Amino acid sequence: MALPGTTVLSRAERFVWLTARVLEQRRFEFHFLDGSPDAVEMALTAYRNPDGGYGHALEPDLRGPVSQPLHTAAALRVLDVIGRCGGRRVEQICRYLTDVSTADGALPAVHPSLRGYPAAPWIPVVDDPPSDLLATGPVVGALQRNDVWHAWLFRATDFCWSAIESLERTHPYEVHAALAFLDSAADRGRAEAAADRLGSLVRAQGLAVTDPEREAEFAVAEGYAPGEFHYVTDFARTPGSLARRWFTEDEMERGLDALEARQREDGGWPVNWREWAPGTALESRPGVTVEALLTLRAFGRRL
Repeated sequence: MALPGTTVLSRAERFVWLTARVLEQRRFEFHFLDGSPDAVEMALTAYRNPDGGYGHALEPDLRGPVSQPLHTAAALRVLDVIGRCGGRRVEQICRYLTDVSTADGALPAVHPSLRGYPAAPWIPVVDDPPSDLLATGPVVGALQRNDVWHAWLFRATDFCWSAIESLERTHPYEVHAALAFLDSAADRGRAEAAADRLGSLVRAQGLAVTDPEREAEFAVAEGYAPGEFHYVTDFARTPGSLARRWFTEDEMERGLDALEARQREDGGWPVNWREWAPGTALESRPGVTVEALLTLRAFGRRL
């Protein structure tokens, strides 16, 4: 229960100062306290490696220092939001992406260099990993949204189109990656058509909880943790996302109400995926909290 006289934002701010890593503290400052993008970029630099990629558990479910595509995708999302997705730093990132790409020019979710370091048990480390939309879609999306030109993008973009347009069944995290690509794809007509088809899959498979009071009737994807539901606000994070067209006004309002209600007494939002190691949920919750606040604000909810 919220304390009298507090707001959604004030409770979240206390949670961030109490629990968050420096990066999430700086991100919170940037978004809600007129903080500097320089401070965010400086905090992000701590996760950067000499090869141009990012590691050091930037994504908490992958531990160890080595650069990984999923870490680097997370770094690009941060750089994109603060307006720093360009210049020499991004040139070095693209060099890293080229070095770790698969034979078809896309990214694996996990590079074999992770072997020997702790990682979530549902993340396999194999010698010759396949291309994966989960890693490639968000990276291509961020680079295209910032008008980055690099030779790596050509084949990676073709991979994303092919992977998305050939989907027959999917799961929520793959949908998120597809949307990250489609929301910034240059060919808007093709993107809208692909998004409409993707939304039909989401609804046919019951992947989005459109009525939180009946969430137990919706699907949990194979391999996900019990109760690892995904809500309309996990897909349509802003009014401008192509996923917004998948849901009615009533479904969005119910989803936003439910998102606000999931704020815990400590001020943060929970993670709903499997907790496999001490500290991973604690490291993840501040980032989830910042994203929840951004979604609520994007849809005009009072914080």
